[in-house]
Order: sequence, then structure tokens, then C-alpha cells
Amino acid sequence: MSITLRRRARNEAPPGRRRRRLWIFLSALAVIVVALAVATAEWFVFPSQGIPARVDAVIMLNGPGDRLDTALNLGWEHRTKVLVISRGSQFYGQGSNCAPPIPGVTVICFDPSPSTTQGEAEFAGRLARRYHWKTIAVVTITPQITPGRIWLSRCLPGVTVYAVAAPLRAFAWPPAVVYEWGALIKAEIFSRSC
Repeated sequence: MSITLRRRARNEAPPGRRRRRLWIFLSALAVIVVALAVATAEWFVFPSQGIPARVDAVIMLNGPGDRLDTALNLGWEHRTKVLVISRGSQFYGQGSNCAPPIPGVTVICFDPSPSTTQGEAEFAGRLARRYHWKTIAVVTITPQITPGRIWLSRCLPGVTVYAVAAPLRAFAWPPAVVYEWGALIKAEIFSRSC
């Protein structure tokens, strides 16, 4: 047998070994796909949410979905004495008006700097320290609950963060989930501080 044939024989795997490698690769790929699906469902589709009868403040994060009406309804139901509304992006379409007055509820509107969830959480953290809040409810869309909780928990240490999901149209779910995956990776890997 020539040297070339011996080298080929060593480099070529028998058919059984190739099938085994393919099976291992496909199995690993299936595990990764299932893990991503489970994580997506838990963090972005079905995160825990709900609030007690009253919280110290309701904080509306800005973005798509019917957030403003959801936050205002909590104010009108007197679930809080303070309603904080972020209006730092193109999704806030109320012009210079923040929100209608609600008897017995202080409404605070702000433009976060930077105009991100992190900027909103930093502003909320300053308010929480000033007013000694112990409980807040964040109003956002379902896919943003997990990244929003991460930022708010970092910027509001010692404050219990609850979540209320605002309605989101069906066509807006896929891009929102993809965007929030990126936000979660940024929050967990690249921006670990408040």
C-alpha cells in the first residue's frame, strides 16, 4: 500500500463513525434549540407578573404596546400614590402633555438619559432613594419584563419589583422577543452596573 493510500485510510472515517458524529452533532443542535425555546418561553413569553393591591410607585417604561393606558388604569384604580411615566422614545406620542391628572396620585414624567431601559432604571433609582420606596410595579410589554426587572433591581437595591404587562399586538411579538434577547445579553454580559 502506498503512503498516500495509508494517509487517506487514516483520514477517512468509516461510515459508522461518520453517522455517530452526525448523530452527536444533531443531538447537540436539538438540545440547544430546545434550551433556547424554553428560555424564550420563561423569560420573554410567560415571565411572572402581577402586583399586590398597592405599591409605592408604578413606573411605565417606554416602548411599544399599550403601556400608557395600562399605567393610567393602575393610577385610576389607586394601586399607587406615584405614577412615573417615561417618554424617552418615538413610542410616546402625547406631545408635551404627560398624562391627565389623577386625584390622589402624583404623576411624574421624565425623559431618560440615556433613552434606554438602563436610563429609565437609573432615574427610577434616584426617585426610589429620595422617596424611600420599598415596592414598585413596572409597566411594560411581556417580552421586556425580564430585562426591565434586571435593570430596575440593579438600580433599586432593596426594592421589590413587580410587573404588569401592557397589551402588545401579535405582529409585534417576534421583533420584540428578538430585541429583548439582545437587551438581556447586553444587561448580563456588557453592562453589569446600574
